[in-house]
Amino acid sequence: MSRRGIGISFIAISAFLLSVKYISAAIFGSGVSSWDEDLFSSMLSYVGKPLSTFSLLSLIIGTAYIVWGEYEELKLKKKTNI
Repeated sequence: MSRRGIGISFIAISAFLLSVKYISAAIFGSGVSSWDEDLFSSMLSYVGKPLSTFSLLSLIIGTAYIVWGEYEELKLKKKTNI
C-alpha cells in the first residue's frame, strides 16, 4: 500500500473515531425523554476525551503520510525530468 493510501486510511479511522464519540453519547442518552444542549454536552463528557485524542492523533498521522507520499512523488518526478 502506498503512503497516500495509508494516509487516507488513517483519516478514515479519524472520522470513524469522531463519529463513534457522538454516537456513543447518543446511545448513552437514548432513554432520556427530553433533549437539550446541556444534557448532550454532559453525555459527551461522560464518554470522555480518549476518542477525541485518538481521532486527532490519527488525523495528524494521516496528513503526515499524505504529505510524505506527495513529497516522494514530487522528488521522483523531479529526478526523472532531469
